[in-house]
Amino acid sequence: MDSSAYLFELLKIILPALVVAGAIYLLFKQYLDKDQQRRLIELRLASSKETLPLRLQAYERVVLMLERISPNNVLVRLSSAGQSAPDYHRLLQQEIRAEYDHNLSQQLYVSADAWVLVKEAKENVLTMVNRAFHGLPNPGQARGTELAKRILEGLMTDAAEPTAQALAAVKHEAFGLF
Repeated sequence: MDSSAYLFELLKIILPALVVAGAIYLLFKQYLDKDQQRRLIELRLASSKETLPLRLQAYERVVLMLERISPNNVLVRLSSAGQSAPDYHRLLQQEIRAEYDHNLSQQLYVSADAWVLVKEAKENVLTMVNRAFHGLPNPGQARGTELAKRILEGLMTDAAEPTAQALAAVKHEAFGLF
């Protein structure tokens, strides 16, 4: 048998074997890729089952904080009766900052844009309280009830409540989870 016939016989055996091996390789690779995708989806689903309740709880806490620091609610919660305006001013500032500080960790679950609005809302409320305090005719001698009245008057003259935009953004984001 000459070498060309031997080479031809060898190619008749090797070529189909290479085609079959290539097909098996491609099928096996597709199977492994799909299996990896399936596992990744399962992992994301399991992770989402754990984090979704945490995220919803964070949104609830941020909404509660925004409601608690809104001027209407904070004035009702903290009585101004029997306090001087400087004492009431300090108490309002402390309460607003404490509410915010207590909920700082919630920014892990809220988007950066929403958290910026939450920070702005807190600053807007503090600015409103400070503006009302410094707008009193004699802040050092005024009563807390006068400060509360001035804050409510400022709230009525402003176009929107200082926490409204942040509250809307957080609610919109929370509804986007479903």
